[in-house]
Amino acid sequence: MNTEEEPNPEIQQVCVGGDDRNNMVQDNKSMKEDFGKMQYGCEHYRRRCKLRTPCCNQIFTCRHCHNEAASALSNPKERHELVRQDVKQVICAVCNTEQEVAEFCSKCGIKFGEYFCQICKFYDDDTSKEQFHCDDCGICRVGGRDKFFHCAKCGSCYSVDLQDNHSCVENSMKHHCPICYEFLFDSVKGTTIMKCGHTIHAGCFSEMIRQNQLSPVALFLTFHVSVLLDRQVAVLVCVLSFPFLFLVDLLFTILTPFLLRLDSQFRYRCPICSKSALNMSEYWETLEQEIAGAPMPEVYRYEVSVLCNDCNSTSKAFFHIFGHKCKQCNSYNTRVIENGRNNQ
Repeated sequence: MNTEEEPNPEIQQVCVGGDDRNNMVQDNKSMKEDFGKMQYGCEHYRRRCKLRTPCCNQIFTCRHCHNEAASALSNPKERHELVRQDVKQVICAVCNTEQEVAEFCSKCGIKFGEYFCQICKFYDDDTSKEQFHCDDCGICRVGGRDKFFHCAKCGSCYSVDLQDNHSCVENSMKHHCPICYEFLFDSVKGTTIMKCGHTIHAGCFSEMIRQNQLSPVALFLTFHVSVLLDRQVAVLVCVLSFPFLFLVDLLFTILTPFLLRLDSQFRYRCPICSKSALNMSEYWETLEQEIAGAPMPEVYRYEVSVLCNDCNSTSKAFFHIFGHKCKQCNSYNTRVIENGRNNQ
């Protein structure tokens, strides 16, 4: 005889109902946590809370909002930046309850951000950025952990494409961008490494390539004043007899081809060390051909001493308004350090 009792159908029904209720509770919990997702935040982040900044005891949606407001203060001594790790209190954007830093609201139960970092006190609903925390950097980064590596010498995370493929400069990211002067280490803008190893915002680098580092006026003053001063007196008298506007137009018409050639050298220099920011070997070859095809007048054929910005060596080269070649590395990224004209 089987002594085990048959399961009670009513108990089974209750159990099934219990499972359904548990599922409903879980669904309700998820709905509560997701309430308001992507609906709150600022221009920088989508999040469902605000920060109580301990430095000035004010409320801001994120550290960037705080820093922008603090940097605009009229008194320079009052300007400051928020240290993200110092944040202790947050305010729920849904129920307006102030509480200690946490992932969920202690009152209404919503999740403050789909991504949450307890170390950085960082929240973000937009997880398409693929946020991750780098222990070596000590801050959160975006772009996906598997797509970046931490360079110990440079002191920052770089794209895996640059692993074993860049010139290391110690703590290169812990400096300001040489173009816009924003601090690079915790900047939200993308960065790139120039050939010399110095780091710069990718957007600033593109703009530097597109535009001139030196204006035509600066190039004119640097390279052409000595030439203009040496013109024959009769030519100067003749030129000065023209109306002023025509003189300016004439000068820039004549000098434009030279300025364009000179400009292409300067805009590829690192703004920090003046080394070539890109591989310029093909351009140097082209420039050499142009120099050979445009010899200087006899009066300007003299040697000058030049310092190479790329290899730091000194050598002599014949003066030419297009450039001076380094005899050590064949670069035209040089500067005149001694004019040998008076010795001729």
